Amino acid sequence: MTYYMGAVAAVPEARKAEFVAHAREAWEVIFKPLGATAAVETWGDDVPDGEVTSMPMAVKAEPGETVVLSWIEWPDKATYEAANARMRDPAFAEVMAGMSEMPFDGARMIWGGFAPVMSERA
Repeated sequence: MTYYMGAVAAVPEARKAEFVAHAREAWEVIFKPLGATAAVETWGDDVPDGEVTSMPMAVKAEPGETVVLSWIEWPDKATYEAANARMRDPAFAEVMAGMSEMPFDGARMIWGGFAPVMSERA
């Protein structure tokens, strides 16, 4: 069954092009070779601040930053787990060494794995 990794982050608006380039690079260098079947990166267009909680609050978005929502589709949870294990392996640093620097504060990114409970398309 398909499995998803979802993430939310705050990216400086002035670094949008760098973010898109980095996302494409991560797809080609990391996620696709590790077995992911799709990746979607979205740029916040209507992401309101909340009073109790919100996406901007969750990632501690600062003035001049936009919230991005991303997800990576995996064929199944086992492939996702194997990819995560591979990325944690110290030897994987060699793969990461040639990549560009993330154009946002990764410490404020939130992410997790998700099993689908409903999926419909028109």
